[in-house]
Amino acid sequence: MPDSRLFLMAGGGTGGHVIPAIAVARELEKRGHRAVFVGTERGVEARLVPKAGFPLEFIRVGGVMGLGLVQKMISAGQLVTETLAQARRFGSVRPDAVFSMGGYVAGPPVLAAILRRIPILVMEPNAVPGFMNRMTARFVRRALISFRETERYFPSGRTELTGLPVREDFFHLAPKPVGNTFTILITGGSQGSRTLNEAASASWPLFRKSGLPVRFLHQTGLVTFEKTRAEFLSTGLEGEVSAFFQDMPAVFAQADLIVCRSGAGAVAELAAAGKPSILIPFPFATGQHQLRNAEAFERAGAARLVLDKEWTGEQFFNTVSALIREPGELAKMAAAARELAHPGAARRAADILEEIH
Repeated sequence: MPDSRLFLMAGGGTGGHVIPAIAVARELEKRGHRAVFVGTERGVEARLVPKAGFPLEFIRVGGVMGLGLVQKMISAGQLVTETLAQARRFGSVRPDAVFSMGGYVAGPPVLAAILRRIPILVMEPNAVPGFMNRMTARFVRRALISFRETERYFPSGRTELTGLPVREDFFHLAPKPVGNTFTILITGGSQGSRTLNEAASASWPLFRKSGLPVRFLHQTGLVTFEKTRAEFLSTGLEGEVSAFFQDMPAVFAQADLIVCRSGAGAVAELAAAGKPSILIPFPFATGQHQLRNAEAFERAGAARLVLDKEWTGEQFFNTVSALIREPGELAKMAAAARELAHPGAARRAADILEEIH
């Protein structure tokens, strides 16, 4: 085992930034190293990181995208202040490398690492990198990506296609044989999606009238759970509506088709599970990264892409009905999704962090 080293994990705000970083930190911990996180008190890292057993240092920093002039100036001032403070910390406690998931929370530690000439390893899970990763791309030692088209945003020779850390259970799901009932999983993530929930509700009478042998598994989020569940029960259709499914790999295993958003974590799970999907990108995602992810999956033949503004109950029914009648197309989509899977991403990230020391 190599000597124990210290790695700083940068990236917070959302689960899509924090959860993969925790997976890498756990792999580093297994190897006898230490991992310390940097984040904000309002981001999900304030809850997830301590729960995972890792230390968390708080900084005060905000985003700049989509904000008014005054708030942008405040955020810019915080960025400068926290970057200088982080650089001073690195002077006394110097990490061996900084691991960044990008996002505004990663700004101060990554910029401080540049000032202190500390190696930076970036994991960019989206087809098009976010603002911070684009701005600092030429300074990173290595960039771990999930899509081939992301290579052009980083210096030649510094990228590696590793994918995003995903629960191992997703990779071990067996292909689902065609049965008498077609199971559709609808999920807008842990918080749910109003667009997906409303379109599903509007589609149920159409499915009922059609007589198609369908079954629904619908994760609504807490906000509209009671209303959506009541509407579903009134249809007499087969299935289950839940605010949150605890064992998502087990739910994936039951699905013939998945209808969901196209955040980095969602598409990584679809690929690992080898599931065909209909992707409805969240239209207000920073830099339209969900749209770019969905476009990449559609180009690969792994998914159908429908814009949020076009996703209605009728569109839901028509798209799903057509796919039900094309089992061969679904099988091709599943195979194409599996081709986009990359097991062992957290282990590979830990390997490279040890190498760039």
